[in-house]
Amino acid sequence: MRLAGSVSRYTVGWISSPGVAQTVTIDRYGVMGYPVAHSRSPVIHRLFAQQTGQELQYELLRVAPEKLEEAVRQFQRTGGKGLNITVPHKRAVFRLVDHLSERASTAGAVNTLSFRENEIYGDNTDGIGLLRDLVVNLGVQLDGTNILILGAGGATRGIVGPLLEMQPRNLCIANRTLQRAEDLVERFSARGPVSACRLDAVPVSEPYDVVINATSAIHGGEVPPYPEAAVSPQTLCYDLSYSLHPTPFCQWALEHGVANAVMGWGMLVEQAAESFHIWRGVRPDTKPVLKQISISA
Repeated sequence: MRLAGSVSRYTVGWISSPGVAQTVTIDRYGVMGYPVAHSRSPVIHRLFAQQTGQELQYELLRVAPEKLEEAVRQFQRTGGKGLNITVPHKRAVFRLVDHLSERASTAGAVNTLSFRENEIYGDNTDGIGLLRDLVVNLGVQLDGTNILILGAGGATRGIVGPLLEMQPRNLCIANRTLQRAEDLVERFSARGPVSACRLDAVPVSEPYDVVINATSAIHGGEVPPYPEAAVSPQTLCYDLSYSLHPTPFCQWALEHGVANAVMGWGMLVEQAAESFHIWRGVRPDTKPVLKQISISA
């Protein structure tokens, strides 16, 4: 199989047989974000394509918020098949979608776009990606647990519903701006025990079992006021961000005695696999890909 590189928005690949050269159009996909240079999605989707025998191209697309609609429409007009959407566009792209999946509609945020017959289909694979990493890859039991999520942005919108389906004892959303956390509580309160608080006023009667960082501290190097009393050595600290080195949140967790601080490589691969399945109709094996990108990182 020949896999085209992401050298152009209009890539044409060549498949050669003895004495014959055939021109084929390569299906185009990509990830839109701002920033986006750190993304490992092109590597992951290339590995998925090689594993499953698919021909595709996957691009990094740096798009400022004010250019989002124009960029999405342009990608669609020029034959693009699908997009992953990352920070800070997951909520903004919601209004561009013609057809929403149930999980995207519930979340009010979209991270996967598919273009079919001049219409845009939106889905959200963040929640299933996180659950597969926590439950399948890491063996975490979530029922009856006390969960704290730091941040109330687009990523949090995608994971709250699936986490509540696992029947935790309580799920608290902490955010600098209380109203944004309260908006999510109103959105998800019918689905399970969920509460809101300010990031600097997290209620702690006992350490949380799971603390999930969904803030974007990694991108600016800033460390938010994480609640020290919320963690113990037994707490699982999970950062939705990923990096070549421990993220500020994971570093903070380790410095405060947490034995298990995990970056979001697994969620990244698992949510990408779900997107790949939506686009290509085949589900790749994530374990070798996760191992490979962890080594290469």
